[in-house]
Amino acid sequence: MRQPGTLRVVVTHLALVGLTGIVLYPVLWVVKLALTPSQWFSVSANPIPTRVSLQNFVDVTTTQAGDGSWLFARQLFNSLVVAGATAAVGVALAATAAYALSRWEFPGKPRLVSAFLLTQMFPGVVMAIPLYLLLDALHLLDTLAGLVLVYSTTAVPFATWNLKGWFDTVPRELEEAAMLDGASRWVTFTRVILPLARPALAVTGLFAFMTAWNEFILAATLIGDERAYTLPVVLNGYVGEFSAEWGRFSAGAILVSVPVVTLFFFLQKQLVEGLTSGSVKG
Repeated sequence: MRQPGTLRVVVTHLALVGLTGIVLYPVLWVVKLALTPSQWFSVSANPIPTRVSLQNFVDVTTTQAGDGSWLFARQLFNSLVVAGATAAVGVALAATAAYALSRWEFPGKPRLVSAFLLTQMFPGVVMAIPLYLLLDALHLLDTLAGLVLVYSTTAVPFATWNLKGWFDTVPRELEEAAMLDGASRWVTFTRVILPLARPALAVTGLFAFMTAWNEFILAATLIGDERAYTLPVVLNGYVGEFSAEWGRFSAGAILVSVPVVTLFFFLQKQLVEGLTSGSVKG
């Protein structure tokens, strides 16, 4: 193949550097606000802080409850529990439903798949009042269990639709070979299909985790106790109607982003790995 000319390579790299700078500029602004001791919003276009301090991070991470307990650690734990449980419950329910939709034919199947997608058209705020009444009747308001229940049910439709598309690509010959060796349908599903679907499970689990981790409206509506707050609700407290603590807000936003970025890098191998490649010949 003909190699590109030097001028073309230089222009391409300069364009990529420029686009990278445009994308990173807002991120640098957030870092600048987080490292600046002042809580005022700077009007300077320079994204490099003139004064560097970690005081905003200290203020955010050392908040205490009325009883003197470490409030930020409790709220971080709440977010991790809610997001992790949502991903686990949502993927577990969606995997079995998606496998059934992929492997069995039954009346109304096309409409059911369309109904799963239809539920994604409505924003979460539409369901806020009915969900509030349901959780109140079940005595699950101000509890992490109630929040996990709400998030899991909203994550299942998309997760089911996403996993069904992956299960459709898994050759049926693998299941038939396992059943000829005496494996039951459940053993085939857990020992053959799920290991092959790890990339899809990782993507779906990451989607469910990020959705629960970043969700604010339902969490603010269903949780009234600050000890049960998740981190998005905590961040909202730094921006009020008459004042805003932009430095602490930016520091909190960076801290909130760290677990998601860490999880993404931890799962990136599963996200790009094609385990079914070459599993069936001919």
